Amino acid sequence: MAAGCRWCDVEIETAEQLGADQVKAALAPARLLISAHDFRRLPQNLPAILKRLEAYGGGAIKIAAACRSLTEARRLLELARGRPEVVVVPIGEDMLGARILALRQGSALAYAPVAQSTAPGQIPFEEIERVYRLRRRFGKSKAGINPQTKLYGVIGDPVAHSLSPLLHNAGFAARNKNGVYVPFHVRDLPDFVAGIGPFQIAGFSVTLPHKERILRYLDDCEPLASEIGAVNTVVVRRGKLYGYNTDFIGVLRAIERRLPLSSSSVLLIGAGGAARAAAFALARAGAAVSIWARRPRRARALAWKVGGEAIDRREIASRSFDAIVNCTPVGLYPGGGSPLEARELNCRLVMDLIYRPLKTELLRRAERRGIETISGVDMFVAQGVAQWELWMGESAPETVMRRVLLAELHKEEASLRR
Repeated sequence: MAAGCRWCDVEIETAEQLGADQVKAALAPARLLISAHDFRRLPQNLPAILKRLEAYGGGAIKIAAACRSLTEARRLLELARGRPEVVVVPIGEDMLGARILALRQGSALAYAPVAQSTAPGQIPFEEIERVYRLRRRFGKSKAGINPQTKLYGVIGDPVAHSLSPLLHNAGFAARNKNGVYVPFHVRDLPDFVAGIGPFQIAGFSVTLPHKERILRYLDDCEPLASEIGAVNTVVVRRGKLYGYNTDFIGVLRAIERRLPLSSSSVLLIGAGGAARAAAFALARAGAAVSIWARRPRRARALAWKVGGEAIDRREIASRSFDAIVNCTPVGLYPGGGSPLEARELNCRLVMDLIYRPLKTELLRRAERRGIETISGVDMFVAQGVAQWELWMGESAPETVMRRVLLAELHKEEASLRR
């Protein structure tokens, strides 16, 4: 207070020990934020805690509590609805998206560290400014995020590595859309689906491991996505969930510029949701598709669906292909690694669907053998642009979105070299 702070955060234990009058006298003229923290669980008696906090006559009150699910976060965030003096903070490594959501639901503020994090799930201030642009203004709104802000997101497990928030929020900013796109670390899919209506989520991207699981929760699905058996994009219309697959578009746009697919042979590594989209895209374009996956049964099932073949790992080194495409997460930042050895790369072209890092170990091995490479950026941008257009109903600012993404990846690559 002596240093000029206009607000002081006083924990309820301190306030109860000293009493309201002594706290106010000691910190005057600063205004008081009376707070309660539970780093272990979400308390059951939230209304009673609010009353305890209000008894000390502060200018605002705050409850910060550990949340283990979106359902728990929803209970906490409801406390701020219609109450501009209430701050709610969902704590937990999975609560990054919920912290931003708290502002949209009415929380008076959110915490962002300028240096070291002080609680799980915090988003650094630099990232809040650069990625989420939460202080942008729309019309007469005093804040960049408000109850009218349309909410989008990406669900996955893990999801912290995703640069989808950077890509889509850059698109919103370029078109001056009152929207925000946040990451949801979803371990329990039914828990997330239950929150779509209450949080008024307008659409979301789907990544591993939910691309196939999400199908059972959809009200309708485009025929292509249904045939592929994997969805990476959901649009919410009047409370109904509609599924699409834009990975299909992304793979085609990225690879067809480099290869005459109708006369090419392609080996796919993996048989999950991304591999399914790639297999259908390539097979429909006329390519001869071969598939290897750690789970042979899944590889055989996918190969049968697209009229391709499933092969054994031992065959790869002795065969040649026009292209090899990695559809697995092996090599993903920060884990690293490669799904294939250098001696197994007998092809003209190697494509990795992973875009982070910009150059995976698989691509480095291919380059050392003089093989042409395609990073996952081309596919990632193409599928993201298609998603954005499904949600917005207009053309996406693709140039801006690509530029922002590449700048981030080059910056990250430079820091790794240092």
